Amino acid sequence: MHFKLIIAFVEDSKTAKVMDAARQAGATGATVISNARGEGMEKTKTFLGLSLETQRDVLMFLVEEHLSRQILETVCEMGELDETPGTGIAFQVDVEDAVGVAHQVKKLVERVEEEI
Repeated sequence: MHFKLIIAFVEDSKTAKVMDAARQAGATGATVISNARGEGMEKTKTFLGLSLETQRDVLMFLVEEHLSRQILETVCEMGELDETPGTGIAFQVDVEDAVGVAHQVKKLVERVEEEI
């Protein structure tokens, strides 16, 4: 079985909605890193030295490669990443090898066979 890693930076207020939708699209879980921040094309605004930007969460999904595009598109839609600049980004990368996922393989095989 081959995997992709989807990494999404989303506004923390949208994390739960994105997680639920990703599960519906085939993700079996995720790792969430809270309170990340970044800077895009335009420098963030500050007030008396305090940042006015919203916090981001980093969501990392290890997903089966046949399900990865649908999950990525779902994350984009639910996080509203293409609608408003500065709301976050998501991307996927190939995973050469993974351990600790043997308990998920049976469930993933069934889901992939349904999709294909």
